[in-house]
Amino acid sequence: MIRLPLLDEHALDRFPDPSTALVEPNGLLALGGDLSPQRLRMAYTHGIFPWFNEGDPILWWSPDPRCVFHTAHLRPNRSLRRAVAVTWQVTVDRAFREVMEACAAPRPGQSCTWISPAMIDAYSALHDMGFAHSVEVWSNDGLIGGIYGVAIGRLFCGESMFSACSGGSKLALCALAALLREWDFPLIDAQVSNPHLLSLGAVEIPRSVFLHHIAGLVSEPFDQQRWRKVPAISAKRLLDDESVSGPD
Repeated sequence: MIRLPLLDEHALDRFPDPSTALVEPNGLLALGGDLSPQRLRMAYTHGIFPWFNEGDPILWWSPDPRCVFHTAHLRPNRSLRRAVAVTWQVTVDRAFREVMEACAAPRPGQSCTWISPAMIDAYSALHDMGFAHSVEVWSNDGLIGGIYGVAIGRLFCGESMFSACSGGSKLALCALAALLREWDFPLIDAQVSNPHLLSLGAVEIPRSVFLHHIAGLVSEPFDQQRWRKVPAISAKRLLDDESVSGPD
């Protein structure tokens, strides 16, 4: 029988040490609590995130190894340049809830999603407070790609991305990386690896190394209101400004 620490939903108790997380399932650390902005911020500050299916107890995770993108290395490749239409536009924090709802939509081979209405409400509250952000890709007035996540200090924790058109999510990810490089954010936390993330350039690092890195990043001062001041940019200009590298 698996025994996990139970968090009090009525008190903001501390999370267990991530080093005590289970090996199988990898990274399962605690259950219970709530999705209040205060608890979510505490979780991400310590390299912990919620992940559970609707109707199940809230589960908290800190896997080992950890999947990350290094923003210095995450740049568009030639295949992305060919996929992007000249009419596409990229914006920041213009449609946060819409991006989450698009990420929550069923995908091929999936009958359900972990991005429940409660999760959307919780992260939208974080967004309203300036700690959760989105990058959107538009074709005319239609949302065709995006990514969202949580920013604590100079750490960005990616949660999910979607694409309604080939290249939409990749462009959102590259646009996010370009913005974070400009602001001296070295990492995008991608949490748990999968073949798709690794094909985009993500790498796995030991949890201990990840926690050591973020201990300094989360304490660095950063004005989160800067996200809301980022102007819209054409996809063509974004790709022209970025050096294109990597295989086709």
